[in-house]
Amino acid sequence: MAGQEETRKNEWWVPRFGPRRFRLLVGLSFLPYSLMNASYVLIGSLLAHPVHLDRMVGMAIVYLLAVGISAHSLDAMAPNKPWGDFLSRRQLIALAFAGLIPALALGLYYALTFAPLLLPVGVAELFFLLAYNLELFGGRFHGDVSFALSWGFLPVIAGFVVQTDAISLTSLVGGLFGFFTAFIEINASRPYKVMKKSRDEESSLVASRLESILKGVVASVLAVAAFLLVLAILG
Repeated sequence: MAGQEETRKNEWWVPRFGPRRFRLLVGLSFLPYSLMNASYVLIGSLLAHPVHLDRMVGMAIVYLLAVGISAHSLDAMAPNKPWGDFLSRRQLIALAFAGLIPALALGLYYALTFAPLLLPVGVAELFFLLAYNLELFGGRFHGDVSFALSWGFLPVIAGFVVQTDAISLTSLVGGLFGFFTAFIEINASRPYKVMKKSRDEESSLVASRLESILKGVVASVLAVAAFLLVLAILG
């Protein structure tokens, strides 16, 4: 456990300053990937016209809470993916609920007020949040396709739906962008975590290359969201 914790504290997104619990808590949030997930929502919203900025920001907050806090807290409870021992199982459950309850409330508000089509999208996302991170049904939904669908495709659709209460060909194309970039991310992330734990030089080199891929994918998604936002502002 100590060696794994040390590996976690050396992840590229974990700050090199502050007390141990602070650093591990930031690490637990997987901040760059959580921002990547929220960026998919922005991309979906910015594909719509007109764009309601309040709904876009609100839906991004829903995903930051549900994924950045709740999903990663549930994931940390899995026996094969512990994140050190700085939080107990009870604390992780409390943290998961602390993110999920306001996320569900805000998402339900948008669904009942502006976009009823968000309801089936939200139900699907809630299912994947629990089934993927808790590895329910024998881990059947803890796979790359499920990850890419829930992490990349559906957030784009949710961003578009909260604006329009509809699904269009444009939103589906945007969803495919989310799906394939998320698929690349998870396929690089799995071997990266294995190589990161190894001490030999060859594994460290492979881990470094995979880390570059991960950073590139995250940066690309954030850049697309920023580009579309600038276009919307200028337009």
